[in-house]
Amino acid sequence: MTFIDISVALREGTPEWPGDTPFSCRWTSEIARGASVNVSAATGSPHVGTHADAPVHVENGWDGAGTLPIEAFIGAASVVDVRGHDGELELEDLGPDAGKPAARLLLRTGRSIAEGVFPHKWPTLSRSCLDALLEGGLRLLGVDAPSVDDRDSKALPVHRWLFMHGAYILENLDLRGVEPGRYELIAAPLKVEGADAAPVRAVLRPLASP
Repeated sequence: MTFIDISVALREGTPEWPGDTPFSCRWTSEIARGASVNVSAATGSPHVGTHADAPVHVENGWDGAGTLPIEAFIGAASVVDVRGHDGELELEDLGPDAGKPAARLLLRTGRSIAEGVFPHKWPTLSRSCLDALLEGGLRLLGVDAPSVDDRDSKALPVHRWLFMHGAYILENLDLRGVEPGRYELIAAPLKVEGADAAPVRAVLRPLASP
């Protein structure tokens, strides 16, 4: 059984959102210093690396990461290559299969932190495109970029519109080398009560063409 790891590794130096808390890891107990075991302690924003945003990230009183539904993050997914695009994407920009119902859509923008650099810009989905996808049953939007919204956005309209319609979000995927097509996605978020995001180990398994 072939699995494709599409997670960005958490390590010191993994690019964080500018101004956010970077990831760090240190030893609190070491065998080399006489302890019976090695024990580490990690700190950093849950938005560093591959993660699922929770609704409370954009609105007080909305659900936190501990309530993210597992079923939204596991199941059939379509990978669409939108490299070369900037600005807002319309439905037709997603290719000939864009109008087909899809519960999980992963966008390969080519603007990933996977190579160690935080990108300056990346494409996002227009409201009309989001509406069409939601009407087709979208439950999860995943991107290899740091956000489903524009880097300079303060209102975060894509986040809000997805959450308001019962859909969820994966960010900072590593889709380098992943060809467009149908896959099984397995990307359950950690159950972190009260947090605004949760780390994810995301993998794909190729599915046979219908």
